[in-house]
Formats: sequence, structure tokens, C-alpha cells
Amino acid sequence: MIFKYKAIDSAGQSKEGTIEAVSVEVAISSLQKRDLVLSNISPIEEKSLLERKISLFDRISTKDVVILSRQMATLFEAQVSALRVFELLSIQAEKPALRTKLAEVASDLQSGNTISEALGKHPDVFSDFYVNMVRSGEESGKLDQTLLYLADYLDRTHEVTSKVKGALVYPAFIVFTFIAVMVLMLTVVIPKISGILTDSGQEIPIYTRVVLGVSNFFVDYGVFILVILVVGGFFFWRYTRTESGQYSVARFKISIPAVQVLYRKLYLSRIADNMNVMLLSGIPIVRGLELTSKIVDNKVFEDILKKATEDVKTGSSISDAMMRSGEIPGIFIAMIKIGEETGQLGNILKTLAAFYRREVVNAIDTIVGLIEPIMIVFLGFGVAFLLASVLIPIYNISSAM
Repeated sequence: MIFKYKAIDSAGQSKEGTIEAVSVEVAISSLQKRDLVLSNISPIEEKSLLERKISLFDRISTKDVVILSRQMATLFEAQVSALRVFELLSIQAEKPALRTKLAEVASDLQSGNTISEALGKHPDVFSDFYVNMVRSGEESGKLDQTLLYLADYLDRTHEVTSKVKGALVYPAFIVFTFIAVMVLMLTVVIPKISGILTDSGQEIPIYTRVVLGVSNFFVDYGVFILVILVVGGFFFWRYTRTESGQYSVARFKISIPAVQVLYRKLYLSRIADNMNVMLLSGIPIVRGLELTSKIVDNKVFEDILKKATEDVKTGSSISDAMMRSGEIPGIFIAMIKIGEETGQLGNILKTLAAFYRREVVNAIDTIVGLIEPIMIVFLGFGVAFLLASVLIPIYNISSAM
């Protein structure tokens, strides 16, 4: 539960805030340990359904975390204390959700937690990767540099991921529009015209009969089709939440003929960039592989990295461990091997990350350039076929009169 409190500190100043605890007794005990004299404490009521819906628009995005990381780096570089940093950031945060999170982090710091421990209590905002990077910065005394590395990394990741999503949104919109237009014509327009064609007594072309048959099928069984699609979609969603479902979807992504190159290069860019940032921050390579496997966002590559981690633990090199998967390109493995042999693995990973980021952008431009005209032609042909199937017989009927 979350409790809101008002108190007076040892200096006689009033303080307000929130604290999370399993009970009011635990909350009071925790606050008293901070030398606070409580004047009021009460639980915060659960949000109503309307408030929960509104909070969906208050989600903390990757861009918010990027900006936050840069602000933190600047303040730490200016020798501002950790507690004061998060108090200042919580005051100036625009989003209420982020403001609450930062206030809770400041409260945990006041209780004696380290920054990484306090951030780790909010996994919905700060991932394991982020928390481990901060922990490494704390241990090395280079927290400001680590936060800048994090901000740059998250910014690059956000930019590339946004480009990929943007490239796939347009084709998806075209497909959705095409299906919507086809269904509308088959269920609304064509049934109104079919009576004219059948009552005319003239022979109906085969392609028109096919269209009329499909139209009748949608009109008679459209509700059942919709129910089947909804139920099937639900079970498919449930399947994607399972281990085998996640693996199947991940395998499908890197096997689709049109976009498999794009996805593969995206994941390779993410692997190289992530490992490079962690090496710069002083995180051991084994821990780096473990964390990379959690954020690569593809079950196939996640399993590859997990197996590579186990192999490295037993004395294998990273390049040899990755080679056993059969999924990592030879050039990627060869570059890793060169980095291991020359002691320049960090620079090699940085080069690989930059190379694959460019390749992702080039792949996006190529896919969009190919898909746009194909989809437009396909949509135009489909609509033209339906119109021709109806208008040509009507023209023949009017000519015969």
C-alpha cells in the first residue's frame, strides 16, 4: 500500500510525501527511523476505473527516461547530492507518474538505500540493464559518465526502434484499409446491386458470380466469422504469452521474406550497442551478456545469448560461443574475434553497432520504397475488380434495353 504523510523533520521544517509499505505500522516505523515526527498519515485510495484509463496517457516513455538521464548526469557532474538531485527532478517533472516515481526514489535514498537499489524498485521505468549500469557507475565513481552513456544508448535505441515501427505502420494501415473497403463493399454495396443482376434474367459472368457468392457468404456468416476472429485472436494472444509462443513469434519475425533482414540487423545492432555501453561502464562481459539477453527483445537471440553466457563461463571465447548458434552472421563473429585478439573489443562493438544501425535505416528505406507502390497497386486492383464485376453486367443490362 501507498501512504501519504505529513511530518516535521529534526530541523523543524514541514515535509510531505508518500511511502510504500505493507501496513501503516511499517510505514510509521520507517518514517520514524528518518527522524520525522508524524502529524498525519493516511493510505492513498485505489484509483477509480476512469483514473486508470486517464493514467494510460501518462505512461513514462523511453524519451522521458533519456531526458531524465541527461538531467541526472548534469546534476551529478555539478556535485549535487543524490538526494537533492531526485528531489529537484521530482519537483520539475511534467508527468505526474514520473514525479511520483522520483519522489519515491528520493524517499528511499533518505532511508539509506543506494541509487541503484532505489531505482530497482521501479522496474516498469528502470530496466535491469539501467539499474546495473547505475550500480556500475556508483562502484566506479563515474556515475555522471555512466548516465550520459545510458542516455546516448537509449536515445539511439529509441530512434532505431521508432524507425522500424514507423516503417511497418504504413503497410499495416494500407492492409487494414484494403480489408475494410473490401468488407464494406461485399456486405453493404454489392448485396443492394445483386438483386438487379439476378432479376435481369441475363447471363452473369463467372467473375461476377464469384463476387456475388463471396458477398452472400459474408452477409450470411459475417457474424460467425467475426466471432471466430475474436476468439482466435484471444487464443493467439494467450499463446504468445507462453514460452513456446514467444519463441514461435520471434522465429517468425526473423523468417518473414520481406522484413527478416530488417529484424536481424535491428537485433544485431542492439546486441553490439548494448554490450559496448556496458563494457565502457566497467560491467564484466559475462554479466553484460546476461543483461543483453534480457533486453534484445527476441526469444531466438535471447536463447543464443544465454547459451553464449554459459559457454563463456566455462572458458569459451565470445566469438566461439556465438558461432555455435548458426544465427549470428560470420562477419559479426569475425569482428568480435578480432576485438578479443587485439584487446579492442569495445571499439569493435561500437563499430559494429554503428554499421548495423546504418544497415537498419537502409533496410527501412528499401522496404518502404518497395512496399508503398505494391500496396497501392494491390489496393487499386482489388477495388477495381469489385467495381468491374458489378458495373460491367449493369452496363450490359442497360445496353440490352
